[in-house]
Amino acid sequence: MAVTTKIERKSFTYRTGSEWIGRRTAGLESRGKPSLRISSPPEFRGEANVWTPEDLFVASLETCFLMTFAGLIERRHLAVEAYYSMSEGLLEYSDDGGYRFTKVTIRPTIIVTDMTVVTPVMEALDDAKRTCLIARSVNTEIVLEPDVEVSVTE
Repeated sequence: MAVTTKIERKSFTYRTGSEWIGRRTAGLESRGKPSLRISSPPEFRGEANVWTPEDLFVASLETCFLMTFAGLIERRHLAVEAYYSMSEGLLEYSDDGGYRFTKVTIRPTIIVTDMTVVTPVMEALDDAKRTCLIARSVNTEIVLEPDVEVSVTE
């Protein structure tokens, strides 16, 4: 006879606030966190050198992937020396008459000191891509182009 375990499902609420500053610029805040100045991208007549919703969209995918990966390697006791990544989002005009992100490419570089963890790290990367909650919440192709490097210390 199989024993079933009831899994408690939780819900979480995240709150932000925004205030229009003028033209195509706003302030973004969340209680207890530093505020951000947000603008439309310069290509949409916004302010240069300011975070945009488009930047934040790509960054949310990139950082969610990183945090998911970090949790997985911690639970799996995998020794990772360093992690850094670059990401890019492709914003295209679609047939429905508006722009949308069609693809986000995440390029993580992971440094390990032991060749035996390369395969488990690659498996954790695949699992992170599959389980990252932001990626699971959007209708955008997510492409992962990882580079796992072995650094030998002497």
